[in-house]
Amino acid sequence: MSTHFSDVQLDALRELANIGSGMASTALSGMLGRPVDISVPVASALPLAEAVEAIGPAEQEVTGVMLGIIGELKGSVVLLVSPEDAVKLCAFLGVEADSEWGLSALGEIGNIVGTSYINALAAMTGFEIEPTPPATATDMLGAIVATCLAEHADGTDIALVLDSDLAVEGDDCSISFLLIPQAGGVQELLGRLGIEA
Repeated sequence: MSTHFSDVQLDALRELANIGSGMASTALSGMLGRPVDISVPVASALPLAEAVEAIGPAEQEVTGVMLGIIGELKGSVVLLVSPEDAVKLCAFLGVEADSEWGLSALGEIGNIVGTSYINALAAMTGFEIEPTPPATATDMLGAIVATCLAEHADGTDIALVLDSDLAVEGDDCSISFLLIPQAGGVQELLGRLGIEA
């Protein structure tokens, strides 16, 4: 299966990401009680090994929030936050990042952002899909992605990577966002958007 996508196809995936970001910004702003802006300057469709490399070194410590996607399109959504940005996000909620409350807060932020993307995906494509409850873990980037992939025994080999910039009252954070659909899922998404894969 080709992992090369045309500019038109990538533009469509980027537009999907931007709509999801808009929904996520609104929801997160309500949770934090502050203005939130999420933009997606980079969206790419990559083989999984390259997707991990694009985010950072496999041994880099990150906090990952994973949500499954169930329904007509199966897959996973993974949000990855660096330790520095985890501290910033938790500070907005008045909790320590390395505490049980901190992990719970990051899980809820991941849940809000991930669910917003999944809802945008459903709205734009007509897929009947919904998220599963989030699982949150702090580990090496490679280990978190490997755990997520272990749940995909269907030969999935493409991930959509959305490098997002998140600003809360002007304080910048970065979140890497992976959408890992079932095998052939990217082509299904593009087909639903009216773009031949």
